[in-house]
Amino acid sequence: MQQLNPRFHSMLRLPLQALRKFSSMKTRPRLDYRNKLILAPMVRVGTLPMRLLALEMGADIVYTEELVDLKLIKSIRRPNPALGTVDFVDPSDGTIVFRTCTQETSRLVLQIGTSDAERALAVGQLVQRDISGLDINMGCPKEFSIKGGMGAALLSDPDKAALILRTLCSGLDIPVTCKIRILPDVEETIDLVQKLAATGIAAIAVHGRTREERPQHAAHPDVLRAVAEAVDIPVIANGGSKNMNSYEDLRKFQVECGAASVMVARAAQINVSIFRPEGLLPMDELIEKYLRLCVDYDNAPHNTKYCVQSILRELQETPRGKRFLQCQTLQQICEIWQLGDYCRRKQRELKTLGNSGRAEVEPPEAQAKRQKLEEAATAISDEYAGVICRNMPFLRSTYPSDNHLPKTQLYVHAARVGKSPPAYETQQCDKLFRSICTYDGQRYSSSFWEKNKKQAEQGAALVALLHLGQLEAEVLRDNGSLLN
Repeated sequence: MQQLNPRFHSMLRLPLQALRKFSSMKTRPRLDYRNKLILAPMVRVGTLPMRLLALEMGADIVYTEELVDLKLIKSIRRPNPALGTVDFVDPSDGTIVFRTCTQETSRLVLQIGTSDAERALAVGQLVQRDISGLDINMGCPKEFSIKGGMGAALLSDPDKAALILRTLCSGLDIPVTCKIRILPDVEETIDLVQKLAATGIAAIAVHGRTREERPQHAAHPDVLRAVAEAVDIPVIANGGSKNMNSYEDLRKFQVECGAASVMVARAAQINVSIFRPEGLLPMDELIEKYLRLCVDYDNAPHNTKYCVQSILRELQETPRGKRFLQCQTLQQICEIWQLGDYCRRKQRELKTLGNSGRAEVEPPEAQAKRQKLEEAATAISDEYAGVICRNMPFLRSTYPSDNHLPKTQLYVHAARVGKSPPAYETQQCDKLFRSICTYDGQRYSSSFWEKNKKQAEQGAALVALLHLGQLEAEVLRDNGSLLN
């Protein structure tokens, strides 16, 4: 059984007033869900740069991607002065679970996946000072959510869904909402919405398709209209992206559904400037704006790449698109849109300010592991100078074929000069890996913790090649392989 953060257990024992004092949330205007254009919660899309861009384009409220309660409970809240953000960090591998900033706080809703009222409340207490609304996902039809009793599984258990919402409404200082899908029967849908509305929630988002229906199926605005007429709280209409190509289409869908507000997912994923009353921005201008935000807030390269892919769509098959698909770093992506200098300059600036990115991540117990490594290095004979370390991630996209990989290059070099082949010893700390390459009586290692054993070995070989003069430091710095 998965272990929960001890802080979670202690919070559950606190009385309600103590919990509210614990949150130390600053007083701010309560979020209003009427007549709003809203960026929907979308996995891998609703991260900080896209949310900020949506607000810049005209969205009134932005939702995070769905975050599972257990993941947030285990995370550590960490202010990041260099970025001006608050980060919730997974201590096992240093990844950012949730990142936010004051520019969005008053219009930000965090969506969680949960099947337990107490866990949901614990999450709410942890994050409510940094958001303005908490939403419960009750509509996701994906297998992961259903098996965990989350998402659309809650549609089949209205009593549990209502308990979760009542617990949150009575225990939090921010408005609570939920997002559901319609049921096959209109009257059953209305009954469910009325039951959920009675818990005290501030609004309800309704996706106009059933649990079984997918984006290719037409939405049911008539059902959304019937729901909106049956309750007093704001109903947020969702599911109309198939017919949304402009700002006017958003308002048309809102009117068609008789809804208080409209929530946009796929249409905004393709072009978030759909929120602009003045019209859509050209694709490249939109990507450039997005990339600047990704650089400014040190967004993960894989997440940045996913969002740009959503904008490019079929243009991924063009020569530029194929070049983009080979990218692994923000620097490489930015070069394609003439933002390479901006990215380099900003990353140097953020590092000077003390930003700790993935390059500085050390998992729990890593310090002890490092000490053992150093002890092992000094315990052997004096002919060894210790372990030579550089901070060098392995970036697969910088090598045109397997014949050019660092391990292959080092192996070929050893054969050419008549030395024994290199050997590798790899350590694992939680989800991260670091390798030591022993070659010609010397040990080499990259201080960058990789996400698998093979990458860690390639990183160690890269350090060896640099030290042996087989690679140029300037070239490695330019392609992002040498961080310091």
